[in-house]
Amino acid sequence: MGELLSQYDVLGAFLVNIELTVFSAIGAALLGTILMIMRVCPMGSLRAFAAAFTNIVMNIPLTLIILACSLGVYGQLGIVVSGRWGEQWLARNSFWLTVLGLSVYTATFVCEALRSGLNTVPPGQAEAARAIGLRFGQTMGSIVLPQTLRGAVAPLGNTLIALAKNTTVASAAGVSQAASVMSDMFEFSPQHLLAIFAVFAIGWTIIVLPIGLLTTSLSRKLAVAR
Repeated sequence: MGELLSQYDVLGAFLVNIELTVFSAIGAALLGTILMIMRVCPMGSLRAFAAAFTNIVMNIPLTLIILACSLGVYGQLGIVVSGRWGEQWLARNSFWLTVLGLSVYTATFVCEALRSGLNTVPPGQAEAARAIGLRFGQTMGSIVLPQTLRGAVAPLGNTLIALAKNTTVASAAGVSQAASVMSDMFEFSPQHLLAIFAVFAIGWTIIVLPIGLLTTSLSRKLAVAR
């Protein structure tokens, strides 16, 4: 088994999954927050667009979204998001297109997680803010959004865990990561199947478990007593 592991860069493959998770989480957080604000803003057209976007994208299989970014954005439109320098530009371009697909897909779940946190904020606080003359943006930024984030830590943690696991779909765009390496090892060394499975199961546990423990702890510390 040791000789088999020396033939594959298992640690490097897991690092790719972690990089995909981090960059996609940043993109999803930004886009998801914008979608949530649009869903509760006073303009009906923005609310309708955000609701339609969230419901449609959320119900599309992630693999299709990744393929749309890889085959559609680059394959059909020829859009390169990482620059054409170096020998690895194509792999780098596939990586960032995967980040784009994961960010867009996960943003819809971030939006819904934030909306659940919004429900923990008493409506009277927004009404009081409007009564003293604050605009919608000021009310959201200074009063509602900070409390929404505190109330949404647990669902956001679950979304982050799901995102980390979803990075295995990156192989659809040709990005080599843990699932790709595991598949190769299964194919060429089936006699070590159980050992290979154990190595990757432990790897994923090491990645996912701390996220769950951290978000559970933060959720308890930041919970707003009503």
